[in-house]
Amino acid sequence: MRRLPFLCMALLLTCSAMLAQSGGELRFCIPSEPNTFNPLLPQEVSSGTIIYLTGGVLLRVNRITQEPQPESATAWKVLDGSKRIRFQLREGLRFSDGTPFSAEDVAYTMQKLMDPELHSPTGDAFRSGEGKVMTHVLSPLAVEIIFPAPVANLAKLFDAVPMLSSKSPQKDMAALGPFYMAEHKAGSYILLKRNPYYWKKDSNGKQLPYLDAVRLEIELNKEIEALRFSRGEIHMITSLQPDIFETLASQNVSQVQDAGVSTYTEFLWFNQSPASPIPAYKRAWFVSTQFRRAISEAVNRADMARIIFHGHAQPAVGAVSPANKFWFNSKLKSHPYDPDSALRRLQQDGFHLENGVLRDKAGNQVEFSIITVAANHARESMAAMIQQDLKKVGIKVNVVTLDFHSVIERISETFNYEACLLGLLYSDLDPNGVMNVWLSSESDHQWNPKQKSPATPWEAEIDRLMRAQASAGDERKRKEFWDRVQEIAWEQEPFIYLVDKHALVAISRNVKNTQPSALHPQTYWNVEQLALEPASH
Repeated sequence: MRRLPFLCMALLLTCSAMLAQSGGELRFCIPSEPNTFNPLLPQEVSSGTIIYLTGGVLLRVNRITQEPQPESATAWKVLDGSKRIRFQLREGLRFSDGTPFSAEDVAYTMQKLMDPELHSPTGDAFRSGEGKVMTHVLSPLAVEIIFPAPVANLAKLFDAVPMLSSKSPQKDMAALGPFYMAEHKAGSYILLKRNPYYWKKDSNGKQLPYLDAVRLEIELNKEIEALRFSRGEIHMITSLQPDIFETLASQNVSQVQDAGVSTYTEFLWFNQSPASPIPAYKRAWFVSTQFRRAISEAVNRADMARIIFHGHAQPAVGAVSPANKFWFNSKLKSHPYDPDSALRRLQQDGFHLENGVLRDKAGNQVEFSIITVAANHARESMAAMIQQDLKKVGIKVNVVTLDFHSVIERISETFNYEACLLGLLYSDLDPNGVMNVWLSSESDHQWNPKQKSPATPWEAEIDRLMRAQASAGDERKRKEFWDRVQEIAWEQEPFIYLVDKHALVAISRNVKNTQPSALHPQTYWNVEQLALEPASH
């Protein structure tokens, strides 16, 4: 009888492990209504989150090791100097409605992805030369994709390509990933349910995912999101603002984590688009490299990192965060805070101070508005600090906060804005993942999008370098090209990079098997392995 307590303890531990893997609904927030539900058109965090949780990919890049792992494909081989890739598919896979998955679905997905009318940022990463992408179905479980020119980092690009069904009656809504979209209440939530046909199993043979559902609550207000976390209404926060991080840490330090410098960069840019309704004299300021460099030197990045981010950020260097160890150009340093140098640059460009007010050659007062997203306190504080810093060199800045969709409409459709303060999350470490940002013809070339031909010689040079790195087979040569792009961006400052944020996350103690990463998505990249332990346990 003396051994009974030990037997009870063993049973208790076994029950604990089972309870932590008994289903349940994981809840966390997304910052806005998704712009799209098209799996091939991720446009912002919310749509990207849904695509990541529902999309079945051929391979997945592990967010800890940064190495590709087999998913819907069991093996792949890059051939012909990165112009071809051959996939061997996993047998017996089905979409969430039971429709079988085969090589025909891969061919269908690539056809849709590379359609020039789609304008998919994901598809743009594969464009390394003129000509069509061809797909050959070799057998139901083997497929080969042929590109007109070599595509660097070819295999890893498929981490961002969710497979579509060519035969499902649900069309693009049929999911091959761990969850499928079951319910959507506009402005409120999106409910994802467990894919009953998902193929993965754990080491004990139990089908994954452990969770029954994931509820994505639409909540823009970060303070309300934090309050809901404190109350146990949501289980995790993937990206915390620094002041909220400190507040939650004071409540329970074990539920928050600084995972180090991330690939999330905050930056400012000026609208240089000829299609914009802004006055010609202001556009003349914005297209001037000297003007942009002066604005950059007049902004105190170190104070931003220290005061606004409580040390959970560092002054940005440029287009690549130091978190991206291989591709970061270590020769570059962050632009210094030097308001005297900023004034000298402005004077060289014909500006002058008059009773503390900066004026251009024609006597126009230098005044512009910065738009940014409302209810993001860190970004609003950054805008206010920029406003204060630029006042010291005679520039008047107006800060305009708008809802997320209004900001997107202005910067991508109406072009009715002067300057914008936003952030960009580099989920793909490879330069191919930002082809849509740096090619002058692309819609995400934010300062002057969709150019028929490069507006400046330096943009033409970036176009050349980006295409060269995308087709180079030698990784060292690719790094040379990409390093030079970073240098040109540092010299010209079409984007004025401000700070690289740290990856700050909050995870409830009831969520098991988490492995927070500095890379996106920090908290749920291994969602099929996440499990919930009842709060009362």
